[in-house]
Amino acid sequence: METYKSEFIEFLVACNALKFGEFTLKSGRVAPYFINTGMFDTGEKISRLGHYYAQAVTAHFGDNFDGIYGPAYKGIPLCITTAMGLAARGVDKGYLFNRKEAKTYADKSTLVGMALTPETRLILVDDVITSGKAIRESIEVLKNNSNPKVEGIVISVNRQEKGKGEQNALAEVADILGVPVFAIVTLEEIKTYLHNKEINGQVVIDDAMLEKINTYLEKYGAK
Repeated sequence: METYKSEFIEFLVACNALKFGEFTLKSGRVAPYFINTGMFDTGEKISRLGHYYAQAVTAHFGDNFDGIYGPAYKGIPLCITTAMGLAARGVDKGYLFNRKEAKTYADKSTLVGMALTPETRLILVDDVITSGKAIRESIEVLKNNSNPKVEGIVISVNRQEKGKGEQNALAEVADILGVPVFAIVTLEEIKTYLHNKEINGQVVIDDAMLEKINTYLEKYGAK
């Protein structure tokens, strides 16, 4: 496992953004784990988050793109901090995000940030993907604003769960949109790294919790 991935997993735990227990998800599934990227709630945390997103973006796309797009609302700080993380790595790119509500005065554009052309190459960033609704809405917004090229999508964690069918939810979105989707880490990597590992004096995933996760994935999991 790459160093930035193991560091990111420990970062998720330290920020309480990755929790284990019993959580009822929007889908109605009762999961033994939950990911809440809203816990990156300080300047230092969001800055570090951008560092990890930037590493994932460059790992998969190098510098072969022009900007980072984030769907409102959670994608707004993500696209900005990712662009900052890239700049710190010597890859200076643009960023932009959409407005949920159109302005009725001055600049009435539905987008905020870098200018677009049909040749602009974008990487979309988001926290996690469940149904892909926000991403699909973003694609439509972009089509109506110069129709730039979407090269791919990067999210924080691939939960490796089924979507509406038997396929991995990320794979479903990738097939529907025709673009690759990558995650900084997968649930399998999280399980492997954290099993019986002490962080700040506490074992995050013991044998009992690992069994609960595996039982859940036997029902809802998809590689």
